[in-house]
Amino acid sequence: MLGSKAEQLINFIHTQNRKSKFNFSFEYRFSNSPGLYRLQNASHNNIRFTSHYQSDNKRYEAFFVLISNKHAVSENGGLDSLGKLNNLSLGDPYEVTTRLGYATASSRNPFNTTVNTGNTYKESIFLYRHQYDFGQRDSLVTDSVTYQIFYPRFRMQHTLQISSNEYQFKDIFAVDTNYKKYFNFIIPTPLVYPDTVNFKEKWSNVKNELALITFPDKNNQSQFAKVGAGLQNLKLIGNDSLVRRTFYNIYLLGEYRNRSRNNVYDIEANGQLYLTGLNAGDYSAYISFRRQLSKTIGTLQLGFQNTNRTPSFIYDALTSFPIISHQPLKKENSTHIFGIYENPKLAFRLKGDYYLVNNYAYSDSFFTVNQYTTLFNVLHIGAEKMFKVARHLNFYTEAHIQQVTGGAPVNVPFFLTRNRLAFEGNFYTNLFLSTGIEVRYYTNYKADNYSPFTGQFFYQNNFTTSNLPDINLFFNFRIKSFKCFVRIENLNTINTSTGSFDNYNLNAQQYPSVGLWTRLGIWWNFVN
Repeated sequence: MLGSKAEQLINFIHTQNRKSKFNFSFEYRFSNSPGLYRLQNASHNNIRFTSHYQSDNKRYEAFFVLISNKHAVSENGGLDSLGKLNNLSLGDPYEVTTRLGYATASSRNPFNTTVNTGNTYKESIFLYRHQYDFGQRDSLVTDSVTYQIFYPRFRMQHTLQISSNEYQFKDIFAVDTNYKKYFNFIIPTPLVYPDTVNFKEKWSNVKNELALITFPDKNNQSQFAKVGAGLQNLKLIGNDSLVRRTFYNIYLLGEYRNRSRNNVYDIEANGQLYLTGLNAGDYSAYISFRRQLSKTIGTLQLGFQNTNRTPSFIYDALTSFPIISHQPLKKENSTHIFGIYENPKLAFRLKGDYYLVNNYAYSDSFFTVNQYTTLFNVLHIGAEKMFKVARHLNFYTEAHIQQVTGGAPVNVPFFLTRNRLAFEGNFYTNLFLSTGIEVRYYTNYKADNYSPFTGQFFYQNNFTTSNLPDINLFFNFRIKSFKCFVRIENLNTINTSTGSFDNYNLNAQQYPSVGLWTRLGIWWNFVN
């Protein structure tokens, strides 16, 4: 995919069955963009390798997954002044100064992925799961071939996961006066390099999990009961490796799944309880029931989830980031009750969510956290519908209503909607086409501010958005295994007095969105 300002995304995947019992796949994804404003360049590198093996007697099975992610993005802290967007000498938003970093340190070179002021996330995951089944043998005899069949009835499963997560904010061109003025932060005396801000944490996580699974119905592998236990060992390395701490968790888990073979109903229930360790007392419980009422009426799903959790470690006093808590934090508890009704015949979907939250931990500034100990709730209702306007003209619409009770530190738009008018259909046998216009809109609300130092959005109650609807054009088509799309986005940013696209919406305070943006994407699949 190619976009404006040298934006690019490359995704490649190769999967192959070397034998009937062995498969492997490799996937690589690279995303890069220099951005529209200063210090906005970002690059993503994702690698995934998987393999799957099954023994000839189908009793033993093994899965292997290796994932590596790196996300590097510059942070500008927001624009120095939004008013400067109206007085650009060259008509380029890149001229506007930002709250972080020196102007000379910023580059628009699409091949430059260096981050001098910003965040770098790194993640590595190694997962190996293997299992042995006890069950019943059978065979299927045809005119010339006999197929061996095996029905698992009892399974022993072991999962080993080793992962590493690293987060770092670095500013090697720190300007002390800007930190004081915009973020109310005094740069500490550096240990090694002057004028450098550096916050860093690295976690290593080793998890061993043993589970026993039973299949009551040999003809339905989607019905099973699972119980297990796990041991998790955690290691924290803080700034400059000066802080080293180890933690552990012992937990129990259980799951029941029963999806009928004709897909008329689907029951899912699972839970997890931390017995001892860093997260002792944490638990989660989930249950849902989905039932097809009839092919005409549609399906209904009802669900319940309750979670009790320790607030995120970024809020803990042991973190290497300069976070200040207003009070000792208690465990968060949240309940989620939901229902979903779908009618494919009428192309209609209705969803409702009710959240009940207690001891809500949240950021309330760039470097401070707080906790709202009063019980509050959030209600969300959403609906989606497709209308047939003409033979090849369809109108897709979805609308959502959200409401928060009381004085909880949570701000959401009351109403948001997305609508598409599309000319689409199958033409000339192999051509599948969809083209039209898309409009998205949400009502004004007090959008969260953003802290580049922790990568966290935080609650604020002073700034209110006043955005125009987003208007985009799209053209998508597929011919056999080839797909292509073209998007022209943010037509709403046109300035009628000048004819330029500089009437920007705001994503957050001091963070304007982009103007007119185009994207071209191609996808090609080869099967041998």
